Amino acid sequence: MEEGKKLTTASGIPYYHHEDTMSVGQRGPLLLQDFILHEKMAHFNRERIPERVVHAKGTGAYGTFTVTDDISKYTRAKLFNQIGKQTKVFLRFSTVGGEKGSADTERDPRGFAVKFYTEEGNWDLVGNNTPIFFIKDPKKFSDFIHTQKRDPKTNTKSPTMMWDFWSHNPEALHQVLFLFSDRGTPYSYRHMHGFGSHTFSFINANNERHWVKFHFKSMQGIKNFTNEEATRMKGEDADWAQRDLVEAIERGDHPKWAVRVQVMTEEQAKTYKWNPFDLTKVWQHKDFPLIDVGVLELNKIPDNYFADVEQSAFAPAHVVDGIGYSPDRMLQGRLLSYPDAHRYRLGVNYEQLPVNRCPYAVNNYERDGAMRVDGNAGSAPNYFPNSFDNIQPDAAYKQMGMELDSNIAAVFDRNGPGEDDHYSQPGMFYRDVLSAEDKTSLVNNIVGAMKGIATEKKQQIIMRQLCHFFRADMELGMRIAQGLALDMAEVMSNMPQPKKEVEGESAMV
Repeated sequence: MEEGKKLTTASGIPYYHHEDTMSVGQRGPLLLQDFILHEKMAHFNRERIPERVVHAKGTGAYGTFTVTDDISKYTRAKLFNQIGKQTKVFLRFSTVGGEKGSADTERDPRGFAVKFYTEEGNWDLVGNNTPIFFIKDPKKFSDFIHTQKRDPKTNTKSPTMMWDFWSHNPEALHQVLFLFSDRGTPYSYRHMHGFGSHTFSFINANNERHWVKFHFKSMQGIKNFTNEEATRMKGEDADWAQRDLVEAIERGDHPKWAVRVQVMTEEQAKTYKWNPFDLTKVWQHKDFPLIDVGVLELNKIPDNYFADVEQSAFAPAHVVDGIGYSPDRMLQGRLLSYPDAHRYRLGVNYEQLPVNRCPYAVNNYERDGAMRVDGNAGSAPNYFPNSFDNIQPDAAYKQMGMELDSNIAAVFDRNGPGEDDHYSQPGMFYRDVLSAEDKTSLVNNIVGAMKGIATEKKQQIIMRQLCHFFRADMELGMRIAQGLALDMAEVMSNMPQPKKEVEGESAMV
């Protein structure tokens, strides 16, 4: 039998009285000198770090990414350079709008963040279970998230805030339709797709650039809750998705995703019918077919949730050689805001935490800061250049330049000419992707949600939002208007003229 371990303080000092505090007599007052009491309570008072402002409720697991197909013609990234090569990963799933204690079956997008521990540093691919998003300029992000949180007066979720914002921002319509379909309530994290969402770039060995979008297709198949099923599960088990993932992996039922990419040349990007860097749009699969890359498998639940899941930190800024950024406005905004959020929540040395630490060599001149736990580089120089160490920049990793389309710096209208088609793709999603049953669920879910809009300004908000639905698809608008029991004469008087549809099918299949 293993020899028992001594109970100690955080500083390693053994002690005995863990349950009883020193007092003056059996029933007297407690003594200030009982340090054990203060250590236990002081640590307990500080056990909670700030939760994420968004994506607070989540779960995660370790696994592997295995290359199955050769994509070296597009990228020189070493994790893709050999069929059969495996790279360790950590994947965190999450809901977006709810707090840490909220139900994980809420109608909400799902976060899908993957950390690849590659030999050339950690690559973070931080996306959602949707290939699109509600907005396309990062300056709007905080306003949007405020509408998904709590009303500043009532401290409750507010359908009025949500629909008021969406009705003022037609660019959100594509994601709104996705959210209010049954895809907005996935059955579990294992049964949904993941997307890098943004447009990134691939750089190959010849310094040729291609634009790229990443897709993770669930090999378990897509499975969703209906609105009624999701609502019931919130009451039965608020941690259903967390529990489902943990139990599946623990019993050896390891979930897998087929990793695929869409690739676009720089010349194709200049002439594509939609802005390929607009996060509210997709690239149609018929124009840019999916290319097989590999398989991602999750096979290990962390031994301690807080250590690995709660302290995990992902940033789209973390790309490796062979993978780069794009002019995607939302991506550009996230490059600085994500690391900034982690430094606030976890501290400036958050990348030294085991779940975030690169398992390969890390050499730089960053020093000090709260919770430095790696020896702080000892007596080595903390400046560059110097005469004492042999750390040198490697010219092989010099970043490739990017040719800009303009030399004019200004604040451009995000919805200016050529950027204002907010309705073609949502209409295609409704007509071409959703089944008759899915369409009915979508309409019912929207009607149910819009009925919650507060009386003041209700008619104004509903009519404004209805115009967006009508512009996307006349049938969709009519069914929602009828579901809301509106005066159809008034609706028809406010109904916009239909726009000419763009031919093709949605890529969201």
